[in-house]
Amino acid sequence: MDWETSFELYLGHLCEALEHNDREAGLRGYCQGLMLPIRRKSVEPLAAHLEPEHVSARHQSLHHFVAKSGWSDTALLEQVRRWVLPHMDPTDGLYWIIDDTGFPKKGKHSVGVARQYCGQLGKQDNCQVAVSLSVATEDASLPVSYRLYLPREWSDDPARRQKAGVPDEIEFATKPEIATEQLREARQSGAPDGIVLADAGYGSDTQFRTDVSELGLTYVMGIGPATTVWAPGTGPLPPPEWSGRGRPAKRLRRDAEHQPVSVKALAQSLTAESWHTITWREGSADWLSSRFTRLRVRPAHRDELRTEPRAEEWLLIEWPEDEKEPTKYWLSTLPEEISFEDFVDMAKLRWRIERDYQELKQELGLGHYEGRGWRGFHHHATLCIAAYGFLITERSAFPPSGPSVSPHFAETAIPDDYKPRGSASTARTAHTQLDRNDKTEAGCRHRQGITTMSVL
Repeated sequence: MDWETSFELYLGHLCEALEHNDREAGLRGYCQGLMLPIRRKSVEPLAAHLEPEHVSARHQSLHHFVAKSGWSDTALLEQVRRWVLPHMDPTDGLYWIIDDTGFPKKGKHSVGVARQYCGQLGKQDNCQVAVSLSVATEDASLPVSYRLYLPREWSDDPARRQKAGVPDEIEFATKPEIATEQLREARQSGAPDGIVLADAGYGSDTQFRTDVSELGLTYVMGIGPATTVWAPGTGPLPPPEWSGRGRPAKRLRRDAEHQPVSVKALAQSLTAESWHTITWREGSADWLSSRFTRLRVRPAHRDELRTEPRAEEWLLIEWPEDEKEPTKYWLSTLPEEISFEDFVDMAKLRWRIERDYQELKQELGLGHYEGRGWRGFHHHATLCIAAYGFLITERSAFPPSGPSVSPHFAETAIPDDYKPRGSASTARTAHTQLDRNDKTEAGCRHRQGITTMSVL
């Protein structure tokens, strides 16, 4: 079966989640537009290339579908998952990857825009940030949940919320809290069990790690170097013995000499024999390897407020030979018998989401949406993920060593006189009899500040 026929069958499957038949044309057109080899994939360029002779009408219909229509992002992403997951081989393990991605923005009116850390820029700047949950195997991965992070300056501002169409039920939530809800919804929808992978932005949050465990999921999560643990063989002191007066003490204790240590200090206290070179996967030029050690420790965060010590976990530390100090740390609830090589391989598998974001942004226009509302932001992202899901299924038909597969529709030629809205090259008409400001009439002043108008 050729890929165009497969794409039509795939879109038919997705349309089942739209509830109304009159939305099908919008989904088919938008997804087809995202598959075009064009540079910009916001609504207007998609309309211009899909239907160059009727750009205005096509633009209006696509804009309504993505920004106004009330179809469910959750339902559509569920349809995507049902189609794609059978094409992903979980033989070597199945994983849930938590991450977030930023979209630089110049203005302040797009929903969720605030000055915050933007991974794309590598610094604090004006941007939007979205949290995603992806399902992954050794060979493929797919985002299955996607939600905008709404800073407090937005969540606590009724006027901004109303203007951007933020649903009433959306309240302020930290990124780890959003991720917890995504995992909970995935579990409730019948998604398969998997190992949760996340970077230090999530793993350093003790409550998030606790919530993941309470969902019955195992994790491997990055943590910061200042995270405190009890070294192997140690733990918090038990409550003091009851004196017979008052209520018996129940909380764990520390004293001046009995304290947890940071994972960085623990790593630097280890001998050279503690470190082992582990190779985990083939990179673009050579196999990737580094020095690691692993230890059984107890997380110590605020355990003096607890009545029972936290359970032991794995602490994995990476310290490349050419670095002055350790570079990465992970905590994990993987079984004690897990092999060292498999442990490192799982910790490093989170890189796959970086590739997803790269392709979603560069190939499918994830960051190209120009609207300002909550619904349009999420609808555009959902449709980009839907198009990406089809690419994953097509690639799965080829072995890893086979040719790279990137199916796309042929680009449609647009009229030579087409100019996008707001283009500086859009000229006024040359017919003076139609130009009321062509010359100054007797007794009249020439109108100032003439604005160039769009041909659309």
